[in-house]
Amino acid sequence: MSTVRWGVIGTGGIATSFVEDLKLLDGTEVVAVGSRTQESADRFAAEHGIGRAHPSYEQLVNDDEVDVVYVTTPHPGHHAAAMLAIEAGKAVLVEKVFTMDAAEAESLVTAARAKGVFLMEAMWARFVPWAVRLRALLADGALGEVVQVIADHGQWFEQDRSHRLFAPELGGGALLDLGIYPVSFASMVLGEPSRVVAVSDPAFTGVDATTSILLQHPEGAHAVLTTTLRAVGPTAAVVVGTEARVEVDGPFYTPTGFTLIRRDGTIERFDGQVQGRGLRFEAAEVVRCLEAGLLESDVMPLDETVSIMRTMDEVRRQIGLTYPPT
Repeated sequence: MSTVRWGVIGTGGIATSFVEDLKLLDGTEVVAVGSRTQESADRFAAEHGIGRAHPSYEQLVNDDEVDVVYVTTPHPGHHAAAMLAIEAGKAVLVEKVFTMDAAEAESLVTAARAKGVFLMEAMWARFVPWAVRLRALLADGALGEVVQVIADHGQWFEQDRSHRLFAPELGGGALLDLGIYPVSFASMVLGEPSRVVAVSDPAFTGVDATTSILLQHPEGAHAVLTTTLRAVGPTAAVVVGTEARVEVDGPFYTPTGFTLIRRDGTIERFDGQVQGRGLRFEAAEVVRCLEAGLLESDVMPLDETVSIMRTMDEVRRQIGLTYPPT
């Protein structure tokens, strides 16, 4: 494909960051945006130099000039918007958290495989340079046997009932929006857990404000994960192995760096700083897969996305976090 043409569903902050970062990636172009109103679509298109603005998601996915649809709606809208794109035969990149639960995730995966179209979760932290390097170290056995994964994601938000992080109808709370990063990080390193233990304290609207998760894995490794929307944490991550450990600088989901500390005290640094936010790396993975004729990424496989949602479902069950039906 000479140029991969993107259409964006949604006009929020992450859509803005993605569109701006995509300008740093050769061979790609954002050609259309779709919103629930013409006014919103027109505004976003004008701000980012996008040629076509559609007043509905249906029109966006049926735009013949669009090769890939990037879904950036609030969480409860991901499933419906992604399904529209799949049914239209478009490749789809769905912003994290992928769906509201594992059942929705499974239905998207089933539909994409039946239709023969590409689908991937937009977990951009998988594709930034430090994550690529860490996976290489793990594959080479440089850390030895992994014993622990430790990760947190804490941000402070003013208590505002209208803010999406506090709104149950928008899938608010720390877990789905912030906690997905530590959970996905642990999955990348250790795979699906055999046991999940979670505790939580609610925000004033009933969504979770602070949630802590302990994951046990069959080989004996543990993951200790925390997330909160009440305070700014280090948002760092650590992988501890029998031969060495890796300490990823915060915020660990960005193009940051890490320190490799071997058991004998030897220290090595990896600097993963890049131009831009780093969102273009997930877009580059989509392009790579499309050019290779792949229907999913082996870096962010669909079965793993569903597995992660199963873990999130179990955490929600244990802490009693429910959302209004969509």
